[in-house]
Amino acid sequence: MEIAAKLRLFTRATSLGGTESLIEHRASVEGPDTQTPDNLLRVSVGIENVDDLLADLGQALE
Repeated sequence: MEIAAKLRLFTRATSLGGTESLIEHRASVEGPDTQTPDNLLRVSVGIENVDDLLADLGQALE
């Protein structure tokens, strides 16, 4: 997913209960038979500065 690839502070990964911010395109993980919408991104927010995270999301969505 293009938006996830543009993020700098979010790591593309499944949540493992850590403190870092993560983003995951669930449909890619589940494969072609998934019922998960292709445009769904799962975001797990960590302990980074909220302004930095918002700025990163903003630049990825532009």
